[in-house]
Amino acid sequence: MTEKTDQILKERYELSLGRIREIEREQAAAPAFVDYFQRTAGFLLVVHRDYEEIKSGRELSMEECRERNRRLYGDILPEHYGESYGNPAYAVSRLGEEYGQMLSFLYSELRGMIVFAFEDRLEDMTILQETFVEVYSLFSMAKADGESLPGETGEDGAETAYLPLAEQVREVLYWYVSDYCDQMTEYRVRESLDPSLDFAKRIIMESDLGDLRYLYRFGEYVSDTELKIAEFMNRLPQETVRLMADTYTEGYRRGFEVMRRDLSKKSTVSIRYELGFERMIRMAAENFRAMGLEPVFCRAAVHSVNRNGGRKVGYHSSSPNRQYDYDHRYDEALYLDKAFRERRAAMLRAAYSKYHREAAAYAGPAVVETFGQEEFQPVNRPECLSLTEKQEKLARELAAEGAQIAQKYVPGDETSFTIIAFPVPEIGEPYEEIFREIIRINTLDYETYKRAQQSIIDVLDQACRVEVKGGPGNETALTISLHPLEEPERQTNFENCVADVNIPLGEVFTSPLLAGTTGLLHVGNVYIGEFQFRDLKLHFQDGMVRDYSCANFEDPEEGRKLVRQVILKNHDSLPMGEFAIGTNTTAYQAAERYQITEKLPILIAEKLGPHFAVGDTCYSWAEDSPVYNPDGKEIIARDNEISLLRKEDLSRAYFQCHTDITIPYKELGQITAILPDGSRREIIRDGRFAVAGAELLNEPLENAY
Repeated sequence: MTEKTDQILKERYELSLGRIREIEREQAAAPAFVDYFQRTAGFLLVVHRDYEEIKSGRELSMEECRERNRRLYGDILPEHYGESYGNPAYAVSRLGEEYGQMLSFLYSELRGMIVFAFEDRLEDMTILQETFVEVYSLFSMAKADGESLPGETGEDGAETAYLPLAEQVREVLYWYVSDYCDQMTEYRVRESLDPSLDFAKRIIMESDLGDLRYLYRFGEYVSDTELKIAEFMNRLPQETVRLMADTYTEGYRRGFEVMRRDLSKKSTVSIRYELGFERMIRMAAENFRAMGLEPVFCRAAVHSVNRNGGRKVGYHSSSPNRQYDYDHRYDEALYLDKAFRERRAAMLRAAYSKYHREAAAYAGPAVVETFGQEEFQPVNRPECLSLTEKQEKLARELAAEGAQIAQKYVPGDETSFTIIAFPVPEIGEPYEEIFREIIRINTLDYETYKRAQQSIIDVLDQACRVEVKGGPGNETALTISLHPLEEPERQTNFENCVADVNIPLGEVFTSPLLAGTTGLLHVGNVYIGEFQFRDLKLHFQDGMVRDYSCANFEDPEEGRKLVRQVILKNHDSLPMGEFAIGTNTTAYQAAERYQITEKLPILIAEKLGPHFAVGDTCYSWAEDSPVYNPDGKEIIARDNEISLLRKEDLSRAYFQCHTDITIPYKELGQITAILPDGSRREIIRDGRFAVAGAELLNEPLENAY
């Protein structure tokens, strides 16, 4: 940015800020809307004052840090959410359906000002302030513009208030998104790839981590969760934290090794995690640098344009209010049309082209997940924005095109990843004991599990299909079709998954054939993302989901909506992209002992029994790259009938999702391999492994339940 441009930007910021100061005191809008504009203007002024304080460099006490954090995030906390304009239901009740939805969207966007202030992103702040002023101008000048609608009567009953046309407001918000889509998109691509954007990295690598005030420097909401995790991490012995970091980074390195990809060609890695783990993350960053990889720390997306439903991709804190996140998951409904889809795709192409060198250097993400959060049962509010069928189609098309663009500049067969998970304090007592148990599970012996899993694969590779049946109370009855092995002496269907990209170890998995994969998948309780599903049922016919339900709501249709949104990602149907058998019985024993089975993330839960993924295969975008097991055999089951469509029409081959669903051992009856001659070989009988060489996996189960 040139000095002249910088000066113009500062002038724009101050000009819009001056108008906001006036709005906080004005009552020029229709009476019902005055409170919205005054309160929102007040919030923006609070952010400005904190922005000035941050720039001054004044060091705050711990209590001052907490107070500022409460001041910035208090409005959307659960105890205040009922009267927050961030709550679409409240906004609609005060402002009417159309205006309420639009102004709640605007309020949510304006809350991005918080992190922009901490990062000193003046242009983003200016754009948001100007948009707020422009919307306010529509309401304050509604009568004068000659295109107004009669509104409500003033308090004296003598004067009629006026409102702008709803379409006028919608148009301002649409063009705010459309006009600045290029900037929002470009910056998002850059911050995902460019290690020179070091806002978070400097905090992580340079702060005194023993002084927990550092957590407030990120600009994220800081709850007791982040503080307790950081406190606990500070108490752990150095060697324990080192083990955590080494397991995490070694899994990443091993991922390149087992997939026979050249890590030396890459120079950056994206570290994604939840705040509180900075002591481990600092060590991990040092490990990555020793591998020749410079860490990239990208914040979870703030702008609606860059958000992906409820998913947080990047570093982030625990949510101040998960219902707030849920209520705004489809804010794109306000502006998503064909023109925007085309513009967004064009901006993605331009951004990746601009940062093509950074994209070529990118090795992939290294992710730290958390689990154990309190159960969240979302409320489906009719006042929230929602996608029409046409918009759902546009969203799917945009996601597919975006994935294709990213694939061009960051080829999937040149990158890898790793993912590991740790509990948060909400998991309950004894938290610290559970945490140490998870560390033990994450570091189980590689060779032991490799041998046991290979014995299972040796049986499965003789089969043409597999039958899976539930135990008492579980209605699962599935037949899984397997690829034929033309050269079994050098080919296999199942990957022997030990501790590399997915930590902890413990599964064998394949991409099944869709034809002949048929039946019912039933799970009593399972967490998928932040949602706990009860009595989940998916019906498959030739590998495709044909019907589905859950018992989360009294109204079955509400349950269907949740399944469609969270599991099917708003697709009418999805294929079975993966069939796997989890083997980490040690993790299962621990989960049962501490009664945390239902709180485990899919990363661990998928190792606790057979699991099935709907969506893309495990090898999406890299199906043509050979993959080998430790015994040297090539895994040939990398495609299915849907992914093969990429050779004819790329847009029909991928769904940009892969959602795992696990049947726990205690709900499992049998898993049986069916050979071409009709003979049967049991893999699991009555919830126990029945394969020679895998008997040791049963030992932890004996006292598990």
